Order: sequence, then C-alpha cells, then structure tokens
Amino acid sequence: MRISSIELRTANLDRQRDFYVDVLGFEPVERDNGDLELYSDIDGDALIVLSGSPEARPRSEFTTGLYHVAILMPDRTELARALARLAEKRYPLQGFADHGVSEAIYLADPDGNGIELYRDRSREEWPRKSGEIEMFTKPLDLENLLSELG
Repeated sequence: MRISSIELRTANLDRQRDFYVDVLGFEPVERDNGDLELYSDIDGDALIVLSGSPEARPRSEFTTGLYHVAILMPDRTELARALARLAEKRYPLQGFADHGVSEAIYLADPDGNGIELYRDRSREEWPRKSGEIEMFTKPLDLENLLSELG
C-alpha cells in the first residue's frame, strides 16, 4: 500500500516551511488558501501538505496520532545527501538503523512529528536465514553511508 500524501496542521507554518524546504529539501508550491504542498520531485504528487491552523499544537509524546512519516529516498546516495544536509544544518537527529532490508535516519520536525528517511536495499541484498528474510535493527554505519558522496 502507498499513501499518496499526508496533511500536517501546524500553528507555525513558516517554521515548518523552513524545515521541510531548507533542511529536508522539498520543493514547495503554495495553494490559493495558503496551505503548502511539498514535493520531492515537482513533477510528482505532493508528499506532504502543510496547513496553517492557529489552534494546532505540537505533538505531545504521550498522545495518540501519527507515529512517524517514512520518506523513501530513491537510492543510497540521496540518503547520504540528506544526512550530510542535516549535519551541515546541525539539525538534531533521534537515531539511525540498519534493518538489513533498509537503512534509516530518524528525526522529528519542529512540531514533534516523527520522520524516517530511508532507502530500501535491493531484494538481492536482503539478508536471509534458512531461506527466510531476516530483518534486524543494528547501528547504521554512518561513515560508510557518507562515503557514497566521495
């Protein structure tokens, strides 16, 4: 299943715009009503719609709701570029993981919404044990990931 886009309501649209555009590198398109559509590729579908709402509150850690948005990067080089951009901006990160079938970087947007930036390994690379896919959570080798950038 693939979700085409999500809508996030925020009390501070400018702060969220700055994060998603300047830090994560999304392409913004403003709607007539002031909402902001965010694209990873301007010719594709909007991945995230930011909607300004003065009564919106940042996500509390102890509430139900969106756990995190998983954003699939096209390849390992793009995941490495995202990590380098986050490091350059000194944006706080929550964690990193190698799941065997994928590699992931975890962070939260300024409103506290969780974000997973990840890339899938090709099926041929997936670890197997007794013929079954073996997923796991191990530390992500950040130096090796960044070596993608030369």
